Amino acid sequence: MAVSISVGLLLAIVAVILLRSGGMKVSHAVVCGLLGFYLASTSVAPTIHNGMTATADIVSGIHP
Repeated sequence: MAVSISVGLLLAIVAVILLRSGGMKVSHAVVCGLLGFYLASTSVAPTIHNGMTATADIVSGIHP
């Protein structure tokens, strides 16, 4: 749960930065958000979740 909140917060921050810098328009952000909701309701959602979990495990295992 903590990983999904962190990734969500990171993506929200990136979206705000892109919106403010003019790199992304509001319509693009809406389309990306709708795509996310659509993907969450498909059979691809568990695969995406497992991939994000594996990536988070790899990143958390790296010690500088």
